[in-house]
Amino acid sequence: MAKESIKARERKREHLVAKYAKKRAELKAAAITKRLINCQKNASPVRLHNRCKLTGRPKGYMRKFGINRVTFREMASAGKIPGITKSSW
Repeated sequence: MAKESIKARERKREHLVAKYAKKRAELKAAAITKRLINCQKNASPVRLHNRCKLTGRPKGYMRKFGINRVTFREMASAGKIPGITKSSW
């Protein structure tokens, strides 16, 4: 499980990206790079990293579900994810 400070930092970045998205798009369209450089670095979408919404784990992330593979397997085995069953043949 990731530290709370790291998860909070990622949430802060997500908030800043959403807040400055329109402003960054306008500056990019007008090709004003000097003002774009002066924007906050954390407002850039490139700095975001996919993390598990429950544990904060950065690796093994599954985009479709928003969680990592370990959490996905635990939840699927417990029947907490609708439509997902353990395969058997």
